[in-house]
Amino acid sequence: MTERISARMRDLNIEWLSRAAEFEHLFQTRWLGERFFHLPGDMMALQELIWRERPDRIIQTGIAAGGGVVFSASMLELVGGTSRVVAIEPRLRADVRARLLSHRLAHRMRLVEGASCTAETLEQVRADIREAGEGARVMAILDLNHTHDHVLAELQAYSGFVTPGNYVIVMDTIMEYLPESTFVGKPYGKGNNPATAAAAFLAADPRFEVDQAIEDRVIMTLSPDGFLKRVR
Repeated sequence: MTERISARMRDLNIEWLSRAAEFEHLFQTRWLGERFFHLPGDMMALQELIWRERPDRIIQTGIAAGGGVVFSASMLELVGGTSRVVAIEPRLRADVRARLLSHRLAHRMRLVEGASCTAETLEQVRADIREAGEGARVMAILDLNHTHDHVLAELQAYSGFVTPGNYVIVMDTIMEYLPESTFVGKPYGKGNNPATAAAAFLAADPRFEVDQAIEDRVIMTLSPDGFLKRVR
């Protein structure tokens, strides 16, 4: 896809999402019956990366209603082996915990309750990766607090776990392009969101680059410039 076409498709994506937000479209998606607040295009992108890279561990910040964890676990079930998702949530709801722990894919999940960037949480993640064995392949999906400072802190904390050739995916970078009215009463918005954090991170860390090819293939994404590949 040429740069010109890619830019035009992004404009159309943003225009469509701006209108769809008026109808709370993003809150209607389900995966295997669980609420999953992402576009089908992002689901396609994630499944492609998981199948292609076959990570032994997916670090996932943000559990919310649990759909994202079930999605990752279901993809890892197809990958096989002892792969699993290590999912982190500061305040995990009791009903969500119970539902995930009793899920048929619970063996593909490890739930960590705690702030994502504390030393205690990071050590639990590190220990789980060690359990995967030497040479374990690691991917990360960041989808918790969407402020610039928090996302940047997560990128700095978790990027080192991601193995060369694999990805850290910053969700909801689309916030930088949506109307300011979308974020009334929110702690994030234009100039303070996952997109600005990803840009700051990339400017300071040469190990990662944006993989534009993923975005160009799916077009409809909440994560423009958010598929960061570790190239060094």
